Amino acid sequence: MEQRRGTDLVGDVRTKQEPEEALPEIPGVRSTDLEPYVGLRYLSKLFRLIAIILLLLLVAEIVTGLTTQGSAAIPTLLGEASRLIVLAGALWGVGDLAILMIDVGHDVRAARVYLSRMEKAPTERDRATKVPPVTSRSA
Repeated sequence: MEQRRGTDLVGDVRTKQEPEEALPEIPGVRSTDLEPYVGLRYLSKLFRLIAIILLLLLVAEIVTGLTTQGSAAIPTLLGEASRLIVLAGALWGVGDLAILMIDVGHDVRAARVYLSRMEKAPTERDRATKVPPVTSRSA
């Protein structure tokens, strides 16, 4: 625990931000403990967008198949539809997993902050057995 950095070099240098986007100043908490997971949010949105595009392509494929071949295209369309629905569902699930990873990261960061605060907080035993500081007169 002694080897852990007490300060964060990245957190000491901040860019100018809008007041509503500025991170709150909390004493004893590094700024990186408060920063959001921007990359995982974009990844989640990307996977969900791809899932929506696949469903739109499914609708376009069904319309095109029924207009060109009529009811003869139904067996082929059922296979393609099931494959695209499963793939879109898997992509949507991966997007949800990215959001879950963000929540887990927030929990880990909060636990780290609480642990560091508990480590530095005086206990009842420390208060009861507090030894007066050694000064030049008492030594």
